[in-house]
Amino acid sequence: MTDEIVLPPDRLGRLLHRLSSGFAVLGGMLLLAMTLLVVISVLGRAMFAFPVPGDFELVGLGGAIAIFLFLPYCYLQRGNVAVDIFVTRTAPAIRRLLDAIAALLFAAVAALFAWRMSFGLIDTFHYEDISMIVGVPLWWAYPFAVASFALLTINALYTVVHPWDDGDE
Repeated sequence: MTDEIVLPPDRLGRLLHRLSSGFAVLGGMLLLAMTLLVVISVLGRAMFAFPVPGDFELVGLGGAIAIFLFLPYCYLQRGNVAVDIFVTRTAPAIRRLLDAIAALLFAAVAALFAWRMSFGLIDTFHYEDISMIVGVPLWWAYPFAVASFALLTINALYTVVHPWDDGDE
């Protein structure tokens, strides 16, 4: 693996890359906002004895959303941890087969998460769950999770059909 950005060669792959990149940029902007919130809260606490009420709730919710938003891009960039000690000396065709099987399993798990998160969204919305201090509706995180896991599923299925080129042939 290199530190280069991996761009798919076909139109669908580039579209998935752009969507995943957009999700990641949104996640990065959200993390930046959470950082600013923490700085404001700490300065408010230190200088005026007045922290931002519920800052930890907002940072927790924003952090969760940001993590969800990073997942599809991380997958397309092969940023997930992989233990390949057993396959490093196998033939490239065997590695591609094992990568395809792993991508199918990854897609299945991501689809399961998207499906179950959609039920979480419905329940959290229906029961009007809110955070304890600020009263932020907790369902706000779920659409990001469902969309991110759905895109992650599509990305994983894409890599089954269009495996990554390792340049080892």
